[in-house]
Formats: sequence, structure tokens, C-alpha cells
Amino acid sequence: MRYVSGTQLARLLGDVPRERPVYAALARAVRTLVLDGRLALRTRLPAERDLAAALGVSRTTVTAAYDRLREEGYVESRQGAGSWTALPPVRMSSAEPLPAPPPGGRYGMAHPVPDDPAFVDLGCATPGAPTIFNEAVAAAVDELPRYSGGPGYEPAGLAGLREVIAAGYEARGVPTRPDQIVVTTGAQHAFTLLTHTLVEPGDPVMVERPTYPHALGALRRRGARLVPVGVNEGWDMELVAGSMRQAAVRMAYTIADFQNPTGHLMTADDRAALVDAARRADAFVVVDETFADLAHDPDAPRLPPVAAFDTGGRVATIGSASKLMWGGLRIGWIRTTGPLARRLVLAREPFDMASPVLDQLIVRELLLRMEEVRAERAAMLLRGRDALAAALRELLPGWDFRLPDGGMSLWARLDAPVASMLAETAERLGVRVVAGPVFGVDGVLEDYVRLPYVLPPAVLRHAVERLALAYREVQAAPAPRPLPAYV
Repeated sequence: MRYVSGTQLARLLGDVPRERPVYAALARAVRTLVLDGRLALRTRLPAERDLAAALGVSRTTVTAAYDRLREEGYVESRQGAGSWTALPPVRMSSAEPLPAPPPGGRYGMAHPVPDDPAFVDLGCATPGAPTIFNEAVAAAVDELPRYSGGPGYEPAGLAGLREVIAAGYEARGVPTRPDQIVVTTGAQHAFTLLTHTLVEPGDPVMVERPTYPHALGALRRRGARLVPVGVNEGWDMELVAGSMRQAAVRMAYTIADFQNPTGHLMTADDRAALVDAARRADAFVVVDETFADLAHDPDAPRLPPVAAFDTGGRVATIGSASKLMWGGLRIGWIRTTGPLARRLVLAREPFDMASPVLDQLIVRELLLRMEEVRAERAAMLLRGRDALAAALRELLPGWDFRLPDGGMSLWARLDAPVASMLAETAERLGVRVVAGPVFGVDGVLEDYVRLPYVLPPAVLRHAVERLALAYREVQAAPAPRPLPAYV
């Protein structure tokens, strides 16, 4: 069980609530930390005296707040063992059964799209191919005869592609040789390969909450023990380091650049602190850079990669063609040390022998014209972001969100914990969204939804109109009940 000190919890809570009675406002603030994932479940809370001193309130106030949280089911206690965070049990209305999850997951991103041509799918954050895509394909096809006379199996990836990827890291200030690159069949394959190589069943692995759902799935299938840390308000490196140390994590998974789904960008100081925390915990860090090239201002200065702060070979970086270029290009890559790269090449044989040659050639052509692709993506995403934000402010003014400087989605907070119900209702009304619990480990985040802005502005406006109808329907429903997330 992890623990949080009085000072740490006071920092998470911020200023003492002004509402009266103070104990009720304090209980509500702690409950919010639990529900939005910033305070992990099964975290031991500080003693009442310690929290009271850190907040500058009476011990009686903290005692009453803890009592309120115990009554609501957000805190459990045992004599001699202290108190820890929890979630109240799901209360069913009458004997109504839970709905069965659709194929591919609860709101599954593999769920087939209904026949309605006007159906809007906001479950998938992947745009179409860039304008120069056909030119890149033609150039790759012209190059293909150089490879078609051989077997076509290059377990580490085509040498020409690995050279271009390595040069990209060099340009970002991270010296990299081609033999440090392993080309994979997409970013998910890259993460699964790293997981099977670095993690044994039962190993603790730190994950962000919220985070990419398919990474959670890969870790669960490996049998890892997930250790979540909240990032809804950004990274608290003191808590991150404490979680790594207390749980003795084997690996930490992070999305440092335009985090999916929050859009946060980790600062350079926090990147350095993360690597230092991993060194102290003797852990690996897997950094997912799938969104790293998706700044909405392509001319903005770029932060150094997390790998730039690594001197001990602890950081493995995942890259991908799917978001910047096209989801149909199933090409990703791993940048790591030479010895680990060789281990990964051997470890991939049970999964696949090598990645498709033509796809690798197309990706190489697009990487050689990276700046054109980045500029086009930035303009498209900025239009979509601003159109989606404008529609939300007009039609759903009670929802809260921040405008990210990169990435592909808004992480919108509802004014009630009904995200799962909203997703079910919205799908019936013609728009798919993914509810917050899908991005977490333990059923929290019920007051969030992820809203990608990769579709045209008019389509996004239409989607928000349907979302507003669905939200009104949910608000009007009698006694809504929380539902656990199928992940």
C-alpha cells in the first residue's frame, strides 16, 4: 500500500476551502482527488494531526472530514492500520443487469461503426493521410525493386529507415546510432515487445492516470501489477518518485509530449527528475513519443526528449507513424541501447518476423519531408481544436477543459460523474465518445470524456450538438447509477 504525507496531500488539495462547514468542503476536495485519479486508490492517508498541521486547520476538522469520507465509501479504516482511499461499491437500481460490453471493448475503439452515414466517431484519434502521401507512396514503389529480390525479412528494420530515424534523434540532441533503432509493426507492437522483454508477471509497473488504454491492456496481459499516478493536473514529480520508490517499480510508462488524453507537455526539469527517480528506483522508463511531433505551432522550440537526460541506458523511446502520418501505416520504432535493441530483435520472433517493407519505405520518404507533414498537421489540428472548443463553450458551457498546445484531443471534465452513461446515450444518438474510466486503472475518472479534434470543423460541431442532446437526456434520467468500466 502506498502512502501520502500530510504535506503532499496539502499540496494536492491547494488552499483550504472557503466554503462552510470546512470539514464538508475538505471531504469534497479529497473525494475529487480520488475520482479524477490524482490520489490513487489504496493510498494510506496521513494521520489526522499531520494533515491538520499541514493545512493549518484544527484536528477536529480533519477528523470530521475523514468521517464524512468513510460514510460515503471513499475512505476505509482499520484499527492500527490507519485509513486509506477507496471507491464506494456500485449500487444497482432494482435487479437491472449491467449491459454487455460491445465487441472490441466497452466503447471499444475497435467497435464497428453503425450503418448510419451521419454517425460521428469520436472514439478514434487518428487523422487521414497528409497531402504528400501519394508522392511518398510513388517514391517508395520506385524503390521497392531494390528489396524485392531478397527475402524481405529485416527483423531490426530496413537500414535506410533506421538511419533516418537515428538522424532525427541526433537533430533533437540525442546521439543515436542506427543499431539503437528497432523498427516495429506499429507503436502498440513496440510497447508489447518492450513489456515482454523488460517485465515479468507480477512486476510493478507505474502508469499515468489517465493514459493510453491499449498500453494498460498490454500490461494486464503480461500480468504486471499496475501502479497509477495521477496526471490530470500535470506531473507531480515528488509523488511520482515516491510511488516508484514505495512500489519498487520495474518499469514506468509515460507519455511526456502532449500526453494522451490530457494534452499536457512535461517540462524539461520534470523530464530530468523522472530519469533521476528511475535511477534511484532502479527502474526502466518507457517513453511514448507518438504525439511528440504534433505541436500546433510547428515552429515552437521543442523540449529535449526524455532520453536526453539518460546516462545509464534506462530510457527506451517509442515512436510511431500512425498519428503524424497515417494510421494505416503500421510502422513504429524503439530507440534504446544497442544491447537491448539486439534483445528486442530476438524477442520479436514469436510475434512477427519483420515489418512490411513497402510501409517502411513509405515512412522513410515521409520522414525525409517531415517539416511539410508537421506544418500540414498543425494547421489541421489547430482548426479542429478551436472549432471543437467553440462548440463546447456554446452548447455545453458547464464542461471544463484546457486548450492543449499539441496532440489531438480535449480532455473535458463534466459537471457530474456520468461519463459512462453519457457515452452509452451518445452512441444511441449517433456519436461515439470514450468515457474517462477507459483511460484509468480502477474505475475513477467518471467525470471526464476524451474528445478528439481530427475531424472537419463542421463535423465536430455536429458531434457536439448530439453530445449536448445526450447530456441533457442523462441529466434528466432518474437516479443515475455509476457503472464500472470494461477495460
